[in-house]
Amino acid sequence: MKILTVGCGYVGSVLSRRLSERFPSAEIIVSDADKKAIEKASSSIGRNDVRFLQIDFSDHERLVEVARGCDVMVGLTPGRLGYEMMKVAIGARVDMVDLSYMAEDPLSLGQEASEAGIRIVPDCGVAPGLSNVIVGRAASMLDEVKDVAILVGGLPQEAVPPLGYKVTWCVEDLIEEYVRKAKIVKGGKTVEVEALDGLEEVEFPGVGKLEAFYTDGVRTLHSTVKAENMWEKTMRYPGHAEKVKTLRMLGFFDEQPIEGVSPRFLTGKLLERKLGYPDVKDLVAMKVYVSGLKGGKNKSYTYYLLDRYDEEEGVSAMGRTTAYTASAAIELLAGGLVEEKGVIPPEKLGMDGRIYREIMARLGMEGIVVEEA
Repeated sequence: MKILTVGCGYVGSVLSRRLSERFPSAEIIVSDADKKAIEKASSSIGRNDVRFLQIDFSDHERLVEVARGCDVMVGLTPGRLGYEMMKVAIGARVDMVDLSYMAEDPLSLGQEASEAGIRIVPDCGVAPGLSNVIVGRAASMLDEVKDVAILVGGLPQEAVPPLGYKVTWCVEDLIEEYVRKAKIVKGGKTVEVEALDGLEEVEFPGVGKLEAFYTDGVRTLHSTVKAENMWEKTMRYPGHAEKVKTLRMLGFFDEQPIEGVSPRFLTGKLLERKLGYPDVKDLVAMKVYVSGLKGGKNKSYTYYLLDRYDEEEGVSAMGRTTAYTASAAIELLAGGLVEEKGVIPPEKLGMDGRIYREIMARLGMEGIVVEEA
């Protein structure tokens, strides 16, 4: 078994550590463009035989060369590089699990992946990712889907000023989440809405009062699940959306350079520095609601997930729920449970009852429990 991880940031370092534990005899290569990220990841992995590699992510041929001969490649890059990493996997003819928040449609590479004889599972984090798996499971138990609603939030366990937020994943993609238009389904038609719109108050069990707004999390579900209404909203502590909208309106997320500096780049660096809060513990809250018809009767399913920082392992809730979902998918690919070739979105895994149970069992062993209301 040979595994290549491409990227070792907030989530990548957690996943690399987990893979080194779950595959003790595997040859593992952990790569990143940032030397400091590699050094940080290496300090958290207990195995001496894990190989660490600094590589330029823009060097397609070099990446293909490194990936060729591996059994699984794991994409952990920022979203702007995700589509290219899928092309690397296709060029190297290696199975892949990808977690990037790419703007492109990963299903558009389905034919190329199929012709290469490989399996690629895109969007395989917590949301999109585990949320898709759950939607796929619920949809498979209905004759007709009417509504799909996903609420998800990675939050500090208590609101901390000034934004009531703690950075636990790629800041570049966090900002992208606030600026990218979200595709949702209303009345059976796909429409685009502004990120941060659709603001509503939410009471989440075990957390309390939150707010929720549209983000681009439906993703591949647009192609795989036909529904009358379908959307994802991100949850934050009250007041967050208005503050972030102000930053957006003032140009802090603009990419056009000012005196040689991109405001978005600088804002990302400041958010990472100011909102890291090393002593603040986080949580991940998610609710998935799917309704429709079964045998001509109305039927609905509601699922809840609430996970908290792992004190014993020193792993964030975001790292746990994201990395361990990907780890479960990697184990399924390695074990041959996923036979279909091409690009296989997470909801397709959920639609297979056996695979769904395997994923939930693996997450359950980590103390990550999805409860059905």
